[in-house]
Amino acid sequence: MISTSEILLPITAVISYGLYQLAHLLYSKLTYPLRYIIGPKSPSIVFGNVKDLALTPKWRDEYGPIFRFAGLFSVPRLYTSDVKALSHVVANFAIYQRAPMGQDFRRRVLGNGILSATFEDHKHQRQILDRAFGVGQVRLMTQVFVDKAVRLRDIWASQLAQEEKNGNGTRIDVFPWLRRVTLDVIGEAGFGYHFNALDAGVEGNALNDAFTELLHTPQAKRFAMFRLIQMYIPILKLIPSFPGQKIVEDARKQMFAIANGIVTESKSAIIQAGEGEKALGIDDINSKNDLLSVLLKANLSTNIPESQRLSDEDLVAQIPAFLAAGHETTSHATSWALHALSLNHAVQHKLREELLTMSTDNPSMDQLNALPYLEVVLREVMRVYAPVWYLERIAMQDDVLPLSKPYIDKAGKTHETLPIPKGQIIHMPLAAVNTAKEIWGNDAEEFKPERWENIPSATSGIPTVWANLMSFGAGTTNCIGFRFALTETKALLFTLLRAFEFEPAASIGQSGGALQGPVVLSEREKGTQLPLIVKLYNA
Repeated sequence: MISTSEILLPITAVISYGLYQLAHLLYSKLTYPLRYIIGPKSPSIVFGNVKDLALTPKWRDEYGPIFRFAGLFSVPRLYTSDVKALSHVVANFAIYQRAPMGQDFRRRVLGNGILSATFEDHKHQRQILDRAFGVGQVRLMTQVFVDKAVRLRDIWASQLAQEEKNGNGTRIDVFPWLRRVTLDVIGEAGFGYHFNALDAGVEGNALNDAFTELLHTPQAKRFAMFRLIQMYIPILKLIPSFPGQKIVEDARKQMFAIANGIVTESKSAIIQAGEGEKALGIDDINSKNDLLSVLLKANLSTNIPESQRLSDEDLVAQIPAFLAAGHETTSHATSWALHALSLNHAVQHKLREELLTMSTDNPSMDQLNALPYLEVVLREVMRVYAPVWYLERIAMQDDVLPLSKPYIDKAGKTHETLPIPKGQIIHMPLAAVNTAKEIWGNDAEEFKPERWENIPSATSGIPTVWANLMSFGAGTTNCIGFRFALTETKALLFTLLRAFEFEPAASIGQSGGALQGPVVLSEREKGTQLPLIVKLYNA
C-alpha cells in the first residue's frame, strides 16, 4: 500500500518547482535579451511547444529561419537554420555544449560513453575512438555488412517463395527486419559478438525488444515527455513506478549486462593471443579487428601512453553508445531509402541497373564507393529523410551569434547578430537546413538524386562532415561512425535492390521527435513501421 508521504512528496515537489519556474519565467520575460524575436504562441506553461515540435517546418514558413518557441516549463529555445549561426555553434563546442535534456536521458540509458560524455571527457574519448572508425577499419568491416545483408536477402527470398502469388509480391514490414540486421552488424563488426537477431525471427531478441519498447512503441513519445519532466525535477527519478522508468532501466540493464560480458571475454582472448603486447595494426589479417578489439589492444599495449587509452569503465560505456547509434540510425536511414525508392520507380530502376553491372555479390568498400548513382541516391536520401531531425546545444556562457542574413524584428529593427545569454538552448534543425529552399532551390523538398550532378553554390556554407549535409552533424561532435553507417547502408541497398523490387503498401509519414522513423499515417497508434510490397526481381 502506498503511504501518504509517498503520494505527497512528488506532488509537493511538482508544486514547489512549478511556483519557482513561474516566478523565474516572469522575471526572465522582462530581462530576456531575445524578447524581440517572435515565434509560435505557447499553449501550455508546463509543456510549452514541446508536443508540437513536428510543426517546426510550418513555423519556419511563417516566421522565417530564426524564431523562438517554448520548451518544457516555458524555457525559451532559439530555432535557427541560418548556416553562419550554425557554423559558429558547431565550431565552438566549449561554449555550445550538448543540451541537458537529451544528455540526461542518454547518460541514464547509455552511461558515460561518447554519446553522453561532457566536454573534457568527450574530447578525450573522441581522440582515442577516432582511430577505430578510420577508412582502413571500415574497409575491413565491409565483409560483415555484406554477409548480414545477404542473410536478410535470403530470409526475404524464402518468405516470398512461400507466399508470393502471381508475381504480385508480399507485404513485408521491412522496418523491424532492418533493425535486426543492423543489430547483428554492430554486434559482429563492433564487438565480435553474435546477437543472431535475424535468426531470432518473430521470437525477437531481448536487446532489440528493449530498444523497441524505448523508442518505437505507441507510448514511447509519452514516456519521453515524462523523462523530460524528470530531468527538470530530478527527485522524480527516485520514484520506481514513474511512467516509463522501468523501460529505461530494462534497456540499460540489457545493454550493460552484454557490454560487461563482451569486454571481459574480448580482453581475455586478446591477452591469450598476446595481441596487446604486439600492438597489432588493423591490417593484420590474423588479428581481431572489430571496433572493441582495436581499442582493447591499444589499452593493453605497453607501447601506447596512458593518455591515449580508455579505462575499462569507459570502454564498457562505449558499447551501449555504439549499439544505440549503430543499430537505430542506420536502420532508419536504410528504411527511408527503401521508402523513397518505392515511390520513385525510375530511380529504383536506374539504381538497380547500375548495381547489376557488378559481377560479384560480395563487393568491397571500394567497389561500393565506385558506384556513382548509389552514392547520389544515398546523398539524396540523407538530405530529404535525415534520420536525426535536429540537435540542441546550450550556451555555457554569454556569446554573440553571427548571422548570414540580418534578422528584422516585428518593430522593423535590423539585427546583424544575436546576443546569446548563458543557458540559452539553441535548436539546430538539421532536416530544415538540408531542405531549405533558399539553399537548395524551389524543388528542395523533392527527392531528386540527379540534383547532385550540379548542386547550388549556396550549399558550400553548410557546416558539414559529409556531402554538404548536416545529417551527421558537424564540428567536434559530428557522428564518429558516419563512414561505418554509409558503407553499411550501401551494402544493404546493393544486396536488396539486386534481389527485390519495392512498391509502397501504405501512406507513410514521420514519427516525430529527434529520431525520425517511418509510420503508417492511418495507423500512428501502432508506432514505427514501414510496410512495403516486396517482389522477387526477375531480370
